[in-house]
Amino acid sequence: MRAKFQTECGAFEIRLALEEAPVTAGYFRDIIQAGAFNGASFFRIVGPDNASLRTDNPIEVVQGGLRETDPQPVAAIEHEPTSATGLRHKKWAASTARYDPGETYGSFFICMRDEPELDFGGARHPDGLGFAVFGEVVSGFETVEAIFGRRETEEFLKNPIDIESCVLVEEE
Repeated sequence: MRAKFQTECGAFEIRLALEEAPVTAGYFRDIIQAGAFNGASFFRIVGPDNASLRTDNPIEVVQGGLRETDPQPVAAIEHEPTSATGLRHKKWAASTARYDPGETYGSFFICMRDEPELDFGGARHPDGLGFAVFGEVVSGFETVEAIFGRRETEEFLKNPIDIESCVLVEEE
């Protein structure tokens, strides 16, 4: 199953890894089915020229979806680490944002390069549990690159990039 995103920069698709990461991929499937990403945005873009959080472990990602203050259509889920799924934060991986384990909030990020420090045992998150990969971009790479190219001087965008729609499509 794929999630097809239409943004103001174009379209891209993420394959949901429902077999490898059933908890996290199922969580995002349910958020998409609820229509919660329609009208959401990409609101954070981190690159080498604007990183301000955890600069000791820099990353390159685009982050979007719901913010922690938005209504959450799906309850938070148990943390599903990369050590359990076998998935890794490689370039184009889609992963869930979180605070502590079990504190998800409908936000996701896409890796713009390999990010091993985001995996289980990596140093990016203070607890060492890493983040939960739930899929990967499989088409529309140029759109994701265009989104990344819209980063600003600060990580959190003054001009968020609209997600016009997000729908589920069956694998071809």
